Amino acid sequence: MKQTLRSELSGELYELLNGRDLDTKQHEAMMLLTVTEEGWPHTAMISVGEVIAVDSKRLRLAIWPDTTTTNNMIRTEKATLALVYGGAAHNIKLALRRLPELPDAQHPRERFEAEIISARSDVAVYADLTTGIQIDLKDESSVIERWRETLTELML
Repeated sequence: MKQTLRSELSGELYELLNGRDLDTKQHEAMMLLTVTEEGWPHTAMISVGEVIAVDSKRLRLAIWPDTTTTNNMIRTEKATLALVYGGAAHNIKLALRRLPELPDAQHPRERFEAEIISARSDVAVYADLTTGIQIDLKDESSVIERWRETLTELML
């Protein structure tokens, strides 16, 4: 494996997570890793409609309220975003800060701002990574509209 370690998003990941062109990115999904109170890893799915790059060093995340993931994020103020994209496996360590609730939110979520602590990309020298987690939306137009609204609210 060839590894690249950065303290910010690569240009390719920034483009993926910039909140634009959701129609063309709708199939991309990621894993959000946290740690439980018992010290076990906990994995959740997150879509491009629930994370947005503020800039190359900061993300914002919209997470369903009162879930194991949300409770872990509030308690530890840490998470890792893991995805396969652009032929590489990416692991992004995040330091989290809970954002205030939006009382008039169209889609109530727990909101977090995340400082990128490190962004590691791994490429196999003997094989090409072709896909990561991919999804097919059941109601494409309404989900993408909800994503647009969620990402807009994340930036408030």
